[in-house]
Amino acid sequence: MKKRNVEQVEEPIRCPECSSTNLAYDEARGELVCQECGLVIEQGMIDQGPEWRAFDMEQGQKRARTGAPMTYTIHDKGLSTTIGWKNKDSYGKSIPTKNRAQLYRLRKWQRRIRVSNATERNLAFALGELDRMASGMGLPRTVRETAAMIYRKAVNKNLIRGRSIEGVVAAALYAACRQEKVPRTLDEIANSSRVTRKEIGRTYRFMTRQLKLRLLPTAPQDYVSRFCSELKLSGEAQSRAMEMLKEATDKELTSGRGPTGVAAAAIYVASILSNERRTQREVADVAGVTEVTIRNRYKELIEKLDIDVEL
Repeated sequence: MKKRNVEQVEEPIRCPECSSTNLAYDEARGELVCQECGLVIEQGMIDQGPEWRAFDMEQGQKRARTGAPMTYTIHDKGLSTTIGWKNKDSYGKSIPTKNRAQLYRLRKWQRRIRVSNATERNLAFALGELDRMASGMGLPRTVRETAAMIYRKAVNKNLIRGRSIEGVVAAALYAACRQEKVPRTLDEIANSSRVTRKEIGRTYRFMTRQLKLRLLPTAPQDYVSRFCSELKLSGEAQSRAMEMLKEATDKELTSGRGPTGVAAAAIYVASILSNERRTQREVADVAGVTEVTIRNRYKELIEKLDIDVEL
């Protein structure tokens, strides 16, 4: 036990039982105990602990005194505990052989009670599917959290009934991508899911109406960095494409056109201007549009923006 320094306090804490000031703080139990009569004066105290610094991730993990953060991507938000697979107690000693059958039963029931009702079963399956799709598409953690939150809102409003879980998950992921400015096309979402593009679009429109999601239309600029990265273009080509699209937006050349097609056309022209020429076929494959779309859009751009390009 560590004795509390009561001399520095103006009014020292006294034991209500024997009025003693001989108190000690039990670090293991988080209790303030009277050394004279043994009365527990305060319990559940938070140990602030000494200040420490970590110089790399490994040190930070070793010195951390907290568990994993709460996350909406797990059906129980990551707050439940799990019984480890090692047959050892909290002191690191091996569990006796006669008690191992009981420990096995405890593990089994602990796994069962983590998913206790139909709603949790639905969430467990849906969030697993969401994580699979997001991992396949390489989406960041923020998008997964947002998609999980949208799906939970849909479950609370009973929007799942009559629709497939995969379809609602895909629609929530599509909405989250748009909300977090990491847009993906319906075709990309459909390729990662087990439902069709048409069903995802229908479910997405229904969910945005019911949940009142305010999502702005995607802009061609949102796709430029990803397309340039996949085409292995330099920063100069990306900057040229962004400037071109900004000028085209100011002149209202992008309104009424598909954002992926306009972005692909701007990248195609920028690759030529930067001497990093990519073929229309290569750009079309990355953007998920046809070569005809790129030809039509880039002709409009070079004509309206007065760009001199040697084709």
